[in-house]
Amino acid sequence: MIDLTIQTEGLARAVARAKERRIIIPTFKQQRDPRLIPSAISAKLKKVGLWDVNPLNLFRITWHNEPIASGGGFGTVNFLEFPKELTGVSARIVAPVGKWFPTGAHKVGAAFGCLVPRLVTGQFDPTAQKAVWPSTGNYCRGGAYDSALLGCQSIAILPEGMSQERFTWLASVAGETIKTPGSESNVKEIFDKCWELRRSGQELFIFNQFEEFGNYLWHYEITGAAMAEVLQQIMGPHDQYRGVISSTGSAGTIACGDYLKAKFPSSKIVASEALQCPTLLNNGFGAHRIEGIGDKHVPWIHNIKNTDMVVAIDDEAPVSVVRLFNEPAGQKYLVNQGVPLALVNQLEWLGISGVSNLLSAIKFAKYYELGEHDVVMTILTDSMEMYQSRLRELTAERGEFTEKEAIAVYHRYLLGQTLDHTQELGYYDRKRIHNLKYFTWVEQQGRTYNEIQAQWYDDQYWTNIHGNVDEIDALIDEFNAKTGLLKEL
Repeated sequence: MIDLTIQTEGLARAVARAKERRIIIPTFKQQRDPRLIPSAISAKLKKVGLWDVNPLNLFRITWHNEPIASGGGFGTVNFLEFPKELTGVSARIVAPVGKWFPTGAHKVGAAFGCLVPRLVTGQFDPTAQKAVWPSTGNYCRGGAYDSALLGCQSIAILPEGMSQERFTWLASVAGETIKTPGSESNVKEIFDKCWELRRSGQELFIFNQFEEFGNYLWHYEITGAAMAEVLQQIMGPHDQYRGVISSTGSAGTIACGDYLKAKFPSSKIVASEALQCPTLLNNGFGAHRIEGIGDKHVPWIHNIKNTDMVVAIDDEAPVSVVRLFNEPAGQKYLVNQGVPLALVNQLEWLGISGVSNLLSAIKFAKYYELGEHDVVMTILTDSMEMYQSRLRELTAERGEFTEKEAIAVYHRYLLGQTLDHTQELGYYDRKRIHNLKYFTWVEQQGRTYNEIQAQWYDDQYWTNIHGNVDEIDALIDEFNAKTGLLKEL
């Protein structure tokens, strides 16, 4: 599934580029457990900012970064736990925090998972090819950043309607930024631009997160392990892990559920999407405002057969809740309702999709009537650092956020979250969703009928991907040995 065929000439040029730019590549195992990172590299990072375009920051593509903007080391996984005073449910809802990755979003890891296997095999030649990153936002930011760290030229592709913060930052990092028509749900237009680039005659390598299994593998191996680490840290003898909730997006992040279900076989995997574009729930389509999750198709790398539930969130809910979490009147009201001040001060760690994930987790807890010893995982992929312009736009559109509005939002969307727009998936429900892949991937994107059948009927299809980690790490070690840079530390 992940092609690791060596291209000798491309590999030689990639090694030469890495040696010239002083680039050492971390292994998956080091990103999973930073204690394996050479101490000399950890010491050098003390002088490097979290977002600096410095090759050493490849080693900060981990959930274990110290939560500071510059000079941080490594520690336990950054996460938040949301109390009943905020969620209205007794279940423990816990979420790793993506804000403390370079670029402020965990997608920099997915991009690494796609790029590095191609680089260390020589399939991608950084001296001759441009890396193309099709995305609805954070993935192309992560890809452009990884490209810069690895000495590659990049092209970032994202919809023109995404938040201004993304475009402003990309202008300083990406070689070229292409804006496609529409906004969050206009993924096909991104794919169409990729085909246009393929036909242009340019030397390109398109890292399509929706079909690159490096995305799936990175989240299975790194994000899944990080969540398991959090569970081990917080669960008492009477606690039980019940399931993980993730917006589908590119279907990379939700791969963490496959990892957790292997460890906790009775646990659930819940896919969340926008009600205004209910692709999984109702074969639907439309436009919505939950930035960063993509839709109107089923990603090639989504293991639908292992997904247990679909939840849809009205996009007005996260849009309103981010105001509650970030405007002074909202924060004051939350404190008055018993939400700890320390947590209120950290709620800006939830971006719009993070709030949507939290609301989906509340639905899940209510649906299964979970109690105080039940643990639910979700994920905060980025933070409001990406969306300050959206807050300003909402104030201009709706006026100042008042205490009256805080009361309404808190009781309607948090405590008042209902069980509507949820579906437990049976065998044929899953197969219905899986079959939707045909129209995007076989008819439009050149995948084969045999492979889409294998994804459903071959029990080894997905587990075989997991076995690629050791082979990729061995190739990374060989690559680093050829540059000789580790010996110079």
